[in-house]
Amino acid sequence: MWKTYLQPQTLDDALALLAEHAEKARIVAGGTDVIVELSRGVRPTDTLIDITAVPGLRQIRLVDGVISLGGLTTHNDVIASSLCRERARPLAQACWEVGAPQIRTRGTVAGNLVTASPANDTITPLIALDADLVLLSARGERTIRLDDFYLGVRRTALAPDELVRAIRFPALRDGQRGRFVKLGLRRAQAISVIDAAIVLTFAGETVTAARIALGSLAPTIVRARAAEAFLIGKRLAAETAAETANLACAEVSPIDDIRGSAAYRMATLRNLLTQTLIDLAAGDQGVGAPVEPVLLDTNPAQQERLSPAGEPFAGIIRTRVNGRPLELTASTGCTLLDALRNEAALTGTKEGCAEGECGACTVWLDGQAVMSCLVPAPQAHNADVVTIEGLAHIGGNGPDGLHPLQHQFVDRGAVQCGYCIPGMLMAGAKLLAERPAPDLPAIQTALSGNICRCTGYKKIFDAVRGAAEAHP
Repeated sequence: MWKTYLQPQTLDDALALLAEHAEKARIVAGGTDVIVELSRGVRPTDTLIDITAVPGLRQIRLVDGVISLGGLTTHNDVIASSLCRERARPLAQACWEVGAPQIRTRGTVAGNLVTASPANDTITPLIALDADLVLLSARGERTIRLDDFYLGVRRTALAPDELVRAIRFPALRDGQRGRFVKLGLRRAQAISVIDAAIVLTFAGETVTAARIALGSLAPTIVRARAAEAFLIGKRLAAETAAETANLACAEVSPIDDIRGSAAYRMATLRNLLTQTLIDLAAGDQGVGAPVEPVLLDTNPAQQERLSPAGEPFAGIIRTRVNGRPLELTASTGCTLLDALRNEAALTGTKEGCAEGECGACTVWLDGQAVMSCLVPAPQAHNADVVTIEGLAHIGGNGPDGLHPLQHQFVDRGAVQCGYCIPGMLMAGAKLLAERPAPDLPAIQTALSGNICRCTGYKKIFDAVRGAAEAHP
């Protein structure tokens, strides 16, 4: 999909490469959007500049009441942050809705913003939180309000030689309440039919400030400014909530598409906003990300970078797969999935969708469960990769030479056609490594990115619980 892969080790080197290549290259970090776009021929490029080895870009800070997310901060980082869960609640709620755990481990918030789809979950809450972006290039640094960043569908004000250094927004204060709400067609891995984020400031029971952002209803996120103005100075009774929702609906003209008709979007938006406003008036800010979320990541919290340090990548991928050193010389221009299957001859990892939707290609990359179809193979340079072929050795052999979870899959008949099973096992085993005694909701979350087309989930869930019970 690409010919040249560059992985700078410092921020200065990254900026120099961006200045040199500009519009002829694309930045890649988590890869969860870029790889899908390249596979579809959207904004094709011969050169990728991978910034995941650059230190200092993956951090969450609070300074003088302002939260700053580094450009490599992942959705999982936000979810796992008590600061974000408590003082950036709409954003944490949105990050919890993004994809599945394997997507959230690698996907960055900045990448979600730059992709610029009006259905992307994190844009709406960050606009409601009044965020701005710190953009950096070799020419210098500039700050732009997120409200002004979007120029159209998948069009932004980001210059070809710039990267997102940080995302900044005021932390929610006492007297402020916020919530992100989303309508999807399924419980996980769902693109928004509509979504909305609301941040209200109260003095007692009176609204003194309001920001309402609406997503998946127009080419860009819509600010419901008339609705915001209407709320100021009012107590948020049911009638006020209903009229606010009516005003917000008057500010959008949704389209018909495969996910929903314009009429359906309008009716559900009105009901969703009305109920959300009533809930906020009562102090109900909705269910947020759990205090102990399932991450499918056994690394220390907020690890500084996404790619490991070591000898810089120079065309040969030197990695460790299932504990064995391996050099991959023919996989620079492909995904980790293709490298494992075609060059490493490890065919247990399956390709189902090649878009991060099915989970059949799940492997472990440096302690994280990832969709290998969305990981550029050079990101395995200096890293440890575990595939289904190495699971038993990594997880500890049982009496039959299998990982305890594999043993339970056999005993409980959890395998049907078998195609999805390698990914199910890798996600389930990572959950058990992260949380030895998971309950059913945790198991469902961990496997929410793994599709079984034989609909065999009951026995699969039972197998994960059985493995936990057999090895407390």
